[in-house]
Amino acid sequence: MNTASSNSPNASAIPPRLAKRFWRATISRDPRADGTFFLAVRSTGIYCRPSCPARRPFRRNVIFFLTQAEAEQHGFRACRRCRPDEASASAALVDRASLLLRSSPSGDVAPRLETIAAQLGVSPGILRRAFVQVTGLTPRALAAAFRVNNFKHLLRQGRGISDALYETGYGSSSRIYERSNTQLGMTPATYRKGGMGMKIGYTVAKSSLGNILVAATERGISAVYLGGAGEKLAAELRAEYPHARISRDRGHFEHWVREIVRRAEGKAPARDLPLDLQATAFQRSVWQELQKIPRGSTRTYTDIARALGTPRAVRAVARACATNPVSVVVPCHRVVRADGSLAGYRWGLARKLSLLQKEKEKAAGKSAA
Repeated sequence: MNTASSNSPNASAIPPRLAKRFWRATISRDPRADGTFFLAVRSTGIYCRPSCPARRPFRRNVIFFLTQAEAEQHGFRACRRCRPDEASASAALVDRASLLLRSSPSGDVAPRLETIAAQLGVSPGILRRAFVQVTGLTPRALAAAFRVNNFKHLLRQGRGISDALYETGYGSSSRIYERSNTQLGMTPATYRKGGMGMKIGYTVAKSSLGNILVAATERGISAVYLGGAGEKLAAELRAEYPHARISRDRGHFEHWVREIVRRAEGKAPARDLPLDLQATAFQRSVWQELQKIPRGSTRTYTDIARALGTPRAVRAVARACATNPVSVVVPCHRVVRADGSLAGYRWGLARKLSLLQKEKEKAAGKSAA
């Protein structure tokens, strides 16, 4: 017999509009909603995460709670399939471990993982699995990203490169220089000076989407911005590299610009485009996966996470999409929500929809031909 006290209509004070949104997330098993609410089933007396793989209950039997504790206070027990109690515990564990990683940026992570796990009262294996489940990254990868961020912060404060290397635990300058192309996007000395001495050329081209700013170094494309006024887009580029030598220069990469405009009109790629980007290892893996999505098709954030072998890293995938600096080239516009609706897009949902429609039409036209 179900002893949950949720039969009272006032057991959960969730506004009707919010409850409708929660139910849509439940029906689509949206993993991005995990942790934002819990659904409890009156007929079984259990509560689940929105992404629970179990068969969906009837709406009349479902009640929503914002916290796990609230669901348990009303007499519900945790589902044994989706284990919402463990998911919440993993998120809390990662938050506590991340604080320790941030506060101790020096040294290698591997020998310190056992120490951190011991401090938190768990095994290293449990801690490692929690990190992958919640962030999509191992503790080593996340700590490496923290260390690079700390290094960049010290450079911005005016510290010398040698001092910053020492304080963040790099054994030699070669280790951070090895990461400069993927995580700094330039050498440490250049970054410390806000891009001083770095030469970035850019141009603003016209397209049916509005203006497109394309910026590049001698190594490849560093930025593709979509928007209205070209001056505003150029101001965003200068804000990123306040002391770089930035100038309008279409000459040496005009063929790259033509290719990007071509793709913005939904046409198939005609040439490869070299990229010169700053990125973490996880961002780079997501962006590479996005480039595999066929023109005229879409994938969900969950699809991308599964393709990377980290099915629980949906939120981390969404963050990587949001930080993509080269729109169109890395087609983050081809990623949609689990229910097929359009998620947020830095350059506006209208442009995202237009890109998708153009690509679908061009791809269909080629197939018909």
